[in-house]
Amino acid sequence: MTAAAAPVSQVALNVFSALLEARTGQQIASYRSWRIDTALKPMLRERGLDTLDQLVTLLLDGNDAGVGDQVVDALVNQETSFFRDAPVFDMVVEAVAAVEAEGRRPRIWCAGCSTGQEPLSLAMLFAERADAGSPMPEIVATDVSEAAVARARAGKYTQFEIQRGLPIRRMMRWFDADGADWVARPELGKLVSVRRHNLVAERPPAGQFDVVLCRNVLLYLSTPTKAAVFDRFAAALRPGGTLVLGAGETVIGQTRLFEPSRRLRGFYERIAAPPARRTAAA
Repeated sequence: MTAAAAPVSQVALNVFSALLEARTGQQIASYRSWRIDTALKPMLRERGLDTLDQLVTLLLDGNDAGVGDQVVDALVNQETSFFRDAPVFDMVVEAVAAVEAEGRRPRIWCAGCSTGQEPLSLAMLFAERADAGSPMPEIVATDVSEAAVARARAGKYTQFEIQRGLPIRRMMRWFDADGADWVARPELGKLVSVRRHNLVAERPPAGQFDVVLCRNVLLYLSTPTKAAVFDRFAAALRPGGTLVLGAGETVIGQTRLFEPSRRLRGFYERIAAPPARRTAAA
């Protein structure tokens, strides 16, 4: 029997789903359980296993400390691309311009940065503005996956990845060919600080930020977990700071710490203090 032909037991699906949620807060809906089989097949081949149940046994016997991390890295959704939803980046520049007008160096946090295309897109954009005299913001990028963080730090991408959303002009300026791949030049990579961070279990990076981007991560979290993450974002942002979510995500009905921005359509702002709760007597 090969991994491609192996049946997938419900026990295995349950174990891997529970592991992913325990480590990252992310959930895999039952109708998307096929992702587990697809994502873990390369791991089966690498380890010479035939079935996901064998991988469960390896996971539970505790003799291989890295197997859990490898499973989580494989299951976390890492879909990303350069300048994904390009108008969003234009509005981030607008949000940062307001901070620059106050005479401060802006700070940006890309939470759930995956393999680094989003923070590198911001770095390119702001570096080009810096050429015209604008200050370069501090960009901090984080992800729960150690494998994704390693790739983001390396700044190395395949021909397919480099072509997704990246104009040739920017590719030639900011990347060097390395065989069939492309690698970010050192002057670009040094503009982004990349580190591993768990949104649902750890405090935000130190200091307060002016903009937090966390796009298409909250889609996979339970409602209580989302509320806790919003609390962390509120703690990380200055009052009036900007929160950028994915197109299918919202703060409405999820938290009282943010409100839709009046300046930047589709973005949200951290309010100074939540409104007082109404009581039954009120």
